[in-house]
Amino acid sequence: MVELKKQNIERRYAPKKKKIVTVNDKMQKGYRYELTEPVGRNFDPEFRPQLTPKEMLELGVFGGKYMTDCRKEFPKSWYARAKLSATHDDSLNLFRVHASQPLRVWREKGWINEAHDPRGWFQWYCRYYMGRRLPEEDRRQIKRWKAIRRHAAQVYKNCRRGDWSCHAKQRQALLHWAYDARNM
Repeated sequence: MVELKKQNIERRYAPKKKKIVTVNDKMQKGYRYELTEPVGRNFDPEFRPQLTPKEMLELGVFGGKYMTDCRKEFPKSWYARAKLSATHDDSLNLFRVHASQPLRVWREKGWINEAHDPRGWFQWYCRYYMGRRLPEEDRRQIKRWKAIRRHAAQVYKNCRRGDWSCHAKQRQALLHWAYDARNM
């Protein structure tokens, strides 16, 4: 009996098998990363997104065009009710407005980490949510996420709660950063 308890304790505290993800999509070939945290848990205390990647895709972000070739990398459930399109379609966005800049602009401004997340912040967030941790890159992206709050302040200051037509572009942009702009 004592031996059985000891084995159970050893199993419970034994290092978990590492999960390695290999990416082969239109923008990355053979990119590998390790998942070190449980899905949707153990976030940096300063990073408190209001929406999961799945919720964002279901609500309508990025004109439906974002990460449509990445289905193998992420859970099927994320795509079951996602609003996706072969081409950018603003009518798929929750607020029905265009609130995205082209990827080339993001590259020009140095906002993209080509080595890890060539599609930008949302790709970083999806991988972070799944359990990947890259301390330096995580700090950089969380700092960028926090800076977007200034748009929420504008919505709160200038709009009646629930008036989705007020500052619709800012609301859609906030949605792209996992802020729930429906509740502002």
